[in-house]
Amino acid sequence: MSSVDFLAQEKIWFDKPRYDDAERRFYERTDGSSQTTEVPAEVRSTEDVGSNTILQDIARARENIQKSLAGSVSGAGDTGEIICRIKGLELENHSLHQVVDDLRAALSKLECRVAVLEKPPAAAPSVPYTNGTTVQQQKSAPVKVEEEDDDDDMDLFGSDEDDEEAEKLKEERLKAYAAKKSQKPVLIAKSSILLDVKPWDDETDMVKLEECVRSVKAEGLLWGSSKLVAVGYGIKKLQIACVVEDDKVGTDLLEEEITKFEDYVSTACRDFSA
Repeated sequence: MSSVDFLAQEKIWFDKPRYDDAERRFYERTDGSSQTTEVPAEVRSTEDVGSNTILQDIARARENIQKSLAGSVSGAGDTGEIICRIKGLELENHSLHQVVDDLRAALSKLECRVAVLEKPPAAAPSVPYTNGTTVQQQKSAPVKVEEEDDDDDMDLFGSDEDDEEAEKLKEERLKAYAAKKSQKPVLIAKSSILLDVKPWDDETDMVKLEECVRSVKAEGLLWGSSKLVAVGYGIKKLQIACVVEDDKVGTDLLEEEITKFEDYVSTACRDFSA
């Protein structure tokens, strides 16, 4: 398409007076001006249609310009924010590089220490072994062995005197051992026993019954605490503790001695539940 044809189809320059008139009227309306030009009705209708279209185009163009200006302003603000963020990232990157360098230095030191620790120790001098036992090498001066003739001191035949002396020594040692053993304190085995002594009925004097039980005396017998335990139907039994030497006093002996008080005691036995 030639420039002449293009200009022939382009009508905006030929309609420039209409655009100017429409723009003038638009500003007059916005300013509140009441000046009007008397125009014929037919011309006015066609001009109004054209002016409305032109006004719409102008308003659209203004809106686009405002949008572009707002976009440029917001873009400038975004650019400033992006620059700030980039600077912050650069600082953080620099600090991270510093941390990485420190870690590398520490790692190199550790590697050096591990290499020193993993070095094999110096070869120790060979140590001879005798029957699986380590023998330490010691430098010692040579010892001169003097050969002596001990053939004269050797007694090839034993004598009866030596046997008698060995027997005497053995007897003395046995006597010393027996005397030492007799001086050691003998451990005495003792037992703690809890006895149940039951009366005949609920009218039995329990105080007198306890006095009778404690009146039993024997070597190796020591009476302890006591208490009354309810059995049932108002009857109470005497529960008394004692410590006895096992080799001297037995449970059977105690039961036999306690049951001799027939006026107060019905039965006496050991309490195995304790």
